[in-house]
Amino acid sequence: MTGWIAAIAPFLLAVLWAGPASAQQPSDSGTIWSCRDKDGSTLLTSIKEDTVGKDCKVVQRQRVTVVPATKVPAKTAAPPGFPKESANDRTAAREKQRQTLERELDQEQQMLVDARRKLAEQEAVRTGEEKNYAKVLERLQPYRDAVEVHSKNIEALKRELSNLYR
Repeated sequence: MTGWIAAIAPFLLAVLWAGPASAQQPSDSGTIWSCRDKDGSTLLTSIKEDTVGKDCKVVQRQRVTVVPATKVPAKTAAPPGFPKESANDRTAAREKQRQTLERELDQEQQMLVDARRKLAEQEAVRTGEEKNYAKVLERLQPYRDAVEVHSKNIEALKRELSNLYR
């Protein structure tokens, strides 16, 4: 049994060392004891009260160093000339953003027209292999998905354009 205790002692020591020390009262500045009670059981502890009435030996003593906290500097005022861009710069940037959004909206609208045209072409085609209507729907689904994606993109771009000058 003593060999077993010696084998798990490092593990127990690590558990005690990393365990929730805040729930217990700290010992003499990081001292850990290995104690034997009357039954011969071994206990590793860092709480001095647990050593009373037991044969204990110091296993490890660690010095605790307290480092004072650093002071957080107070918020400083914004430097002169902040922000670095002028009102004209912000207006120009917003105008450039608007132009980009409008260009993307035009592209999406053209892609939506193309996707609707392709969907209509595919709806007009009916091959002899597609006797089951589910196969027709399966073939048309990618075209319907493309129409839906472009429609949602157009809605999002219009929303973004409307929010640009709020």
